[in-house]
Amino acid sequence: MGARSTAADRRTVAELVQERWGDHRPGLWFEERTLTHHEVAAGAAARAALLTDLLPSRAQPHVGVLLDNTPEFPLWLGAAALAGAAVAGINPTRRGPELARDILHTECRVLVTERTHLPLLDGLELPGVRVLVTDTQAYEDLLAPYADARPEPGRATPRSRFLLYFTSGSTGAPKAAVCSQGRLAAAGRSLVGHFGVRADDVHYICMPMFHGNAVIADWAPALAAGAGVALRRRFSASGFLPDVRAFGATYFTYVGRAVQYILQTPPRADDRDNPLRTGFGTEAGAVDAAAFEERFGVRLVEGYGSSEGGAAIQWSPGTPKGATGRAAPGDDLAVIDPETGAECPAALFGPDGLLLNGHEAIGELVNRGPNPFEGYWRNPAADAARGRGGWYWTGDLFYRDADGYLYFAGRTDDRLRVDSENLAAAVIENILARYEGADAVAVYAVPDPVAGDQVMAAVAGTFDPLAFEAFLRAQPDLGTKMAPRFVRVLDRMPVTATNKIHRAGLRREGFRCADPVWWRPTGEPESGRYRLLSGADIEALVARYRARGREELLLR
Repeated sequence: MGARSTAADRRTVAELVQERWGDHRPGLWFEERTLTHHEVAAGAAARAALLTDLLPSRAQPHVGVLLDNTPEFPLWLGAAALAGAAVAGINPTRRGPELARDILHTECRVLVTERTHLPLLDGLELPGVRVLVTDTQAYEDLLAPYADARPEPGRATPRSRFLLYFTSGSTGAPKAAVCSQGRLAAAGRSLVGHFGVRADDVHYICMPMFHGNAVIADWAPALAAGAGVALRRRFSASGFLPDVRAFGATYFTYVGRAVQYILQTPPRADDRDNPLRTGFGTEAGAVDAAAFEERFGVRLVEGYGSSEGGAAIQWSPGTPKGATGRAAPGDDLAVIDPETGAECPAALFGPDGLLLNGHEAIGELVNRGPNPFEGYWRNPAADAARGRGGWYWTGDLFYRDADGYLYFAGRTDDRLRVDSENLAAAVIENILARYEGADAVAVYAVPDPVAGDQVMAAVAGTFDPLAFEAFLRAQPDLGTKMAPRFVRVLDRMPVTATNKIHRAGLRREGFRCADPVWWRPTGEPESGRYRLLSGADIEALVARYRARGREELLLR
């Protein structure tokens, strides 16, 4: 996902779309519908012509896509490529003003959505935005005059802006990372070589396409190889294996807890009877990856590479269990203590493979070499923070063993990754601060026992669990992953000498603290009831961390 575009490989996504014209093999599967590669290219061409006519002459060539994984999503990706435009993937778990902000910040004058998401737009102020609703007759009528359009890639260059994918950080509002056509085409071709993708392969896209993972690591290599894609509207653990078999899928990508959810489905004697060769993703965890291979006969390859493209880690044969891999060619990756700027010492492991010196070995992953980071849209402060000191700071925690293999350890201070969603603590804090009983609020990550993070909040003031639950349900901009799993109730918020909230201390203590902690046990819905965390609960939780080799993360 961090592939580089070189002078020898200056392809565009538009050229890859155009190459499928005249290819009448099946190329896209969705539910009961099948499109050929040619039909996909023709549909992209029609939408590119429509987009060109809809965009005002002086507007940024940006189109927002607020869709589930329906055929319209890849069709609009192809359309934007041919039109020399950029797609902003709009996250449907966002709500209210935050959702409007995403659309307006990326200057989308056209927003493509579907009827199921129209309620999200109710009451939003979106001046100058033309909304297209795909599953309507009006949309079909709008497209009809462009039915004979052909894919012409001449509008695009390798430097043409193609993706604006949101990624959250510690500064609050999500940032839209820029990805050019040249970088995405190079990333796709790199993964084709890395995984040996063939034209007769089928890539199963069950992760949401508004995230970079599904587009960069799944759709792009399929397009580059001329392979087919099969879409799942929304991820379903119970539907995973039936889909794989029905579509003949050979490759899929995953993020976060998706693998765990699949493993929680009832095992069957014929689980290994499937066409999959490879799964590629992040944060499955060594325990679940081994269990997945044992049950389904499919090797999971853990990789690392952000939508920003500033650093990449590649798995290779011989990578130790639990490691992500080594730095990709051309990257000078180091694990750095962000306080001192010094490189962290190598990790030490016990006989059981558990990390012994996480307190000193875990640091932020930094790329000290040249990298293809293309910046954020209209956010020079975020660009400067990401590239401070001439290095690329990933915002992710890692540790490195003596042989140079890198191990993912979580997110940096004010960033959280919950069920593959990147969240900013400041955004959640602003919402929780409305709670009537709160004098002060702090939000921070505690590690999840399996992968990524869970949301924890500290509330200074008075706390009534029933009132708090009702408050959360009433907040229009509280995303589906934002509700705290743990709530620590304090008399006073701890502060530093400069009167800033002492977040490091709160994180370090986590849910094992002297103050009362209310929690919703894992597995309960976000609207579930809070109850007091007991000593027995803590022992059971710590045992879960220990079983998956993540107990050391509780000390960070």
